[in-house]
Formats: sequence, C-alpha cells, structure tokens
Amino acid sequence: MRKNFPTVALQPLLLVVVVVVVVAVVEEVEVVVVIKVVVVEVVVLVVVVVVVVVVVVEVVIVVVVVVSVAVVVDTTDVVGTKVVVAAAAVVVIVVVVVVVVVVVVVVVVVVVVVVVVVVVVVEVVVVKNAFDTRFHTDR
Repeated sequence: MRKNFPTVALQPLLLVVVVVVVVAVVEEVEVVVVIKVVVVEVVVLVVVVVVVVVVVVEVVIVVVVVVSVAVVVDTTDVVGTKVVVAAAAVVVIVVVVVVVVVVVVVVVVVVVVVVVVVVVVVEVVVVKNAFDTRFHTDR
C-alpha cells in the first residue's frame, strides 16, 4: 500500500483530467478555465505529496543517524573519537538534507514547467479547434 501511495492518490485526479480533456474537446473553449483549475489542483497535490515524502525521508534519516551516533558514542571510550564521530554525523545529516532539498526543488520546478507547457499546448489546441470550427460553420 505504501509503495503505491502516490499512484493510488493520483488515479482519481488522472481520471478527472481525462474527463475534462474529453469535455474540452467536445465543448471547446469554455472548458479551458476548468482545465486550468484541475491542472493547478494536480500540481498542488503533487507538490504536497513530494514535500510530505521529503520531510518523512529526512526525519527518518536524521533519526537513523542520531541513533547510530548514540550507539557509537556509547560504545566508544576515547573522548576524541566521540567528538569526531559526532561531527561526522552532523556533516552527513547536513549534506543529506541539502541534497534532498535540492532534488525536491528541481523535481517541483520540472513538474511546474511541464504542467505549464501542457496547459499552454492544450489551450492553443482547444482554441485553434474552436476557431476552425466556428470559422468553417460561419461560411
């Protein structure tokens, strides 16, 4: 269940998007606004899911590293080694968190760009089809 969570969560939205696109093709221009709203909802949902996953992953990583450091420090007698191990653990946590945040930002930016491009393309196609239809029927 957990592995499939994002897919399962997105299935109803994908269905909505398909329905809206089909309606847009049938009803033409009027539905472009609805497409925009649905796309914005999808983007928001994706961003929220990504952020939640990232936060959970970071918390798990921090907990694992802290527990590991605690175990190592408990089993280490030399004070110098304890300090080195603790410093190394802090560096690892910081690096991992920074990398994860950068990856999330890149993913979110890519998703937003793709969505914007798709919205523009769909709008252009829908408007062009509507224009062609009305132009030909007016003749």
